[in-house]
Amino acid sequence: MRALLWFLALFGIAVAMALFAGNNQGTVTVYWPPHRIDLSLNLVLLLLAGFFFTLYVALRALAVLLSLPGEARRWRMLQRERGLQAGLLDAMAHLTAGRFIRARKSAENLLGQAQLLAHGDHPLPYGARLQAMAHVLAAESAHALQDRNGRDEHVRQVLDQTPNREEQDIHEGLQLRAARWALDDRDAAGALQRLEALPQGVSRRTLALRIRFKVARLAGQTQMALETARLLAKHGAFSPLVATSLVNGLARELMTSAHDPSQLQHAWATLDAQEQRLPEVATQAAGQLLVLGGQAATAQQWLLPVWEQMMQPGASLSQAQRTALVSVLERSFAKTPGGLDAAWLTRIEVAQRQQPADALLQYLAGMACLRLSLWGKSQQLLKQALPQLQDDGLKRHVWIALAQLAQQRDEPLVATEAWRQAAQI
Repeated sequence: MRALLWFLALFGIAVAMALFAGNNQGTVTVYWPPHRIDLSLNLVLLLLAGFFFTLYVALRALAVLLSLPGEARRWRMLQRERGLQAGLLDAMAHLTAGRFIRARKSAENLLGQAQLLAHGDHPLPYGARLQAMAHVLAAESAHALQDRNGRDEHVRQVLDQTPNREEQDIHEGLQLRAARWALDDRDAAGALQRLEALPQGVSRRTLALRIRFKVARLAGQTQMALETARLLAKHGAFSPLVATSLVNGLARELMTSAHDPSQLQHAWATLDAQEQRLPEVATQAAGQLLVLGGQAATAQQWLLPVWEQMMQPGASLSQAQRTALVSVLERSFAKTPGGLDAAWLTRIEVAQRQQPADALLQYLAGMACLRLSLWGKSQQLLKQALPQLQDDGLKRHVWIALAQLAQQRDEPLVATEAWRQAAQI
């Protein structure tokens, strides 16, 4: 279709020229005394068109001739730029392939070429970013070669320069890499220093949080590791199951690291409500508080949400979690001054009536009756719970309690047999 249109246009132009030139009787007379020159109008028009065409070609040729030096300079710049790009690709390819010596040499050659070009008459607009990337590749290769001095020198040269907006990402990325390299060197203090130098927005990125979490674990800073794990879970860095397990383990570790009741209570206060309701965390914290000589009422208060979870229909607590809860509760009742708390006694009675066949609740009710000197009821409940208990520690406590009850009734043979059973567990 386009060719047909061009053909029709040329046909029209030819027809118009034939009509105009074929019947054109006009002449142009040029007087040049004492001469007179008569020219047809068609010839004059052709001469004028030829003159303008010749002038246009001459001017274009002159422009091309004058632009040759600039074209040569642009060609040389293009060749140098292509050489820099080829050097960058070579360094990245060698680094990816594990050829760290070649990668380092390629990066250093690239850096030298970029510096020469930067000090020339026509520096590249992205020359500073190119130099920074060359330093990053050289530092990465030096780190792989265990050349810490060379690596740190490349990092220093980049970070000592004030970055503009385009180079800011490279500087931030290099600081993250430097923190990771310090982590690889087991230098927790150096890694934390690098992380603290990051802007606030960068320090909350998932990559930075992962490095901070590993550094906190390396440095033994459980509180920092727990806070970082919360942020990682919030950013979706872990699945919900893994995040819960990770936070659970760190919170328990934080409770275990306390050395006195006040420190433990401060650590407990740093946990959020959801973490305090985790069964393992609550039982670990309450048990540690009792070991450190803290108040039994505080331990029972920490265990109350877990107890309420266990009493709910269809509770998801495992047998190990239920056993740990009952064991810590029984220990707290033993350390409660003035006997068992009435509120807890009511809770245990209600729970035992609702689930009379539950061995753990029978054990807890029997131990509670023992604290209240209800020896007959205690013996009945403990004997009912003994065959169904699976935890050896609870079984040992039951036999010890039965031995004490037998001594109260002045039954030495029964007491001796109970002590023997406790010793065998």
